[in-house]
Amino acid sequence: MDKNKFCFVVSSPLTAKAFLKNHIQYLAENYEVYLVANFEGFEYEDIKSYPLKEIKHISISREINLVNDIKALFLLWKYFNQMNFDIVHTVTPKAGLLGVFVARLARINNRIHIFTGQVWHTKTGLFKRLLMILDKFIVWNATDVLVDGESQREFLIKNKIIKKSNSFVLGKGSISGVDTNRFIPDNNINNEVRISLDIHKRDVVYMFLGRMNHDKGIVELAKAFNKLQLEFSNARLLLVGGDEENMTSIIKGIVKNIEAVIFYGFTKEPEKLLQACDVFCLPSHREGFGTSIIEASLLEKPVICSDTYGLMETIIENKTGLRHKVADVDSLYIAMKKLIDHRNLREKLGKDGRSYVLENFSAQIISEKWLEFYRAKLHV
Repeated sequence: MDKNKFCFVVSSPLTAKAFLKNHIQYLAENYEVYLVANFEGFEYEDIKSYPLKEIKHISISREINLVNDIKALFLLWKYFNQMNFDIVHTVTPKAGLLGVFVARLARINNRIHIFTGQVWHTKTGLFKRLLMILDKFIVWNATDVLVDGESQREFLIKNKIIKKSNSFVLGKGSISGVDTNRFIPDNNINNEVRISLDIHKRDVVYMFLGRMNHDKGIVELAKAFNKLQLEFSNARLLLVGGDEENMTSIIKGIVKNIEAVIFYGFTKEPEKLLQACDVFCLPSHREGFGTSIIEASLLEKPVICSDTYGLMETIIENKTGLRHKVADVDSLYIAMKKLIDHRNLREKLGKDGRSYVLENFSAQIISEKWLEFYRAKLHV
């Protein structure tokens, strides 16, 4: 008997590396799994180790490019008609826009898209309306819509992008969960990383991990930290991630004692860098789910995050972390100050956070939920 054929469509292979590896491994035990992505300028080596039946390069760009998008549409249509997939599952907006539309043209019965955040949430005017219309177009062409968190689902329903009847959250949420074998608290790693970064034992380190831009709340974080550092000389700020909008210069203009800030840059080993912090901060203006939060919680780090819609499932307020108002420097500062002198509270929030993630967001739990969903679609 022939195996059912699955095709994941993403714009960038980095999306597959970050979120789909475990799902692919689970599915490949019983199904043929294919991956379509834009591999231009990307080394195939890491992806080649995944148990994929085939890797297909199609130039799906993240930005709108009419000529390139039409070419990608044609190549997708040709490929889908040739392969006769049982399920096409798209991730990220552009992949969803092109992928589910072409899958519908190719008469593929199961067309699934997962929402992991909305770019339009912080936009205004006609551009925002256009982006919302494009999301509605994805939903119109999909047979099933997944969302990686219940609060995000409610937000999309409120904005009339999806309906309760045509959308689902698998498990507690999260697109991929977190690898419980990778994120394990380790005092030795903690000490090694802190020494390498010249962080003293008495220092209390607040850490951000992610893309450094305005939407992530970096400016508010810098302002709140500056206020905190003027009051507590042992406060340090560790910033890990690529600088997308000249944040380094902006932060240097905000923080008086810039020596207290560590600009680390991009890392391939978040499980090591996270060990070094005392408090993890994600003051995002918009967020689909916040995977970095559950990674930090798994390492027993207390979390401070904004109350934006996509982060509601990631912490339990006053049990695994603290919330602050979106883009509000004062409420962020108050949360940061609350934790600087209370080591016992930091430890309690961290330990409860690890328990919460293990119960709800392990990669194994999430992949099993995805597998159950697919089996139901195929009536297996």
